[in-house]
Amino acid sequence: MLSIIIPAHDEARLIGATLDALRDATSTLQLTCEIIVVDDASTDATGDIARRRGARVVSAELRHIAAVRNAGARVAHGDALLFLDADTLVDASVIDAAMAALRDGAAGGGAAVKFQGKVALHERLAANVFAVLFRLTRIAPGCFIFCTRDAFAAVGGFDERYYAGEDVAISRALSRHGRFVILRQPVYTSDRKLRTFSAAEHLRLLLRFAWRGRKLLRSRDALPLWYGQRRE
Repeated sequence: MLSIIIPAHDEARLIGATLDALRDATSTLQLTCEIIVVDDASTDATGDIARRRGARVVSAELRHIAAVRNAGARVAHGDALLFLDADTLVDASVIDAAMAALRDGAAGGGAAVKFQGKVALHERLAANVFAVLFRLTRIAPGCFIFCTRDAFAAVGGFDERYYAGEDVAISRALSRHGRFVILRQPVYTSDRKLRTFSAAEHLRLLLRFAWRGRKLLRSRDALPLWYGQRRE
């Protein structure tokens, strides 16, 4: 069985479409699965929307993405795990490819990523460049990461020392444990960080990361793109 774990904080605007696409994909494949939404300190109707669409909702008050993902994994029953962001749309082809990779012996993997909606040329180019880099480095974008339960347990799950970059850490850990694949089938994720944070803000974050390294990722207060008040 596949357990699909969705961390969600104030995702009422987008999580309905994510769950609808997920249900369509798994129904098309006639896949036995469970959908777990970890509602992390939401102040909106995220949990209610998820329940109305048949997801199992687990409440958390963590505001720590690695810990939220691990909380979902602890209550999951499947022998395969898929961690999906609440603003990311999937179709049957990418789910099918992920399950085929696991049946073929992969420990885990990720997928190519495209942005939803009308996207500027430079954003499309950047997404294509990063897709190549992710495949070459065997790093899965955090919006879609899958693995076997055994591999997840063997690497200790997501590293809770990090408030961001936990996707990179688990990708590297799973790659050391076994075969790690980046699928060519894409998922479609929101470009809201690009739309709502300026180029200057992104550049400042990159410069701080270049100066402080991984220490930056261990402070929630240093990561406003992930933990600051969401901009619409």
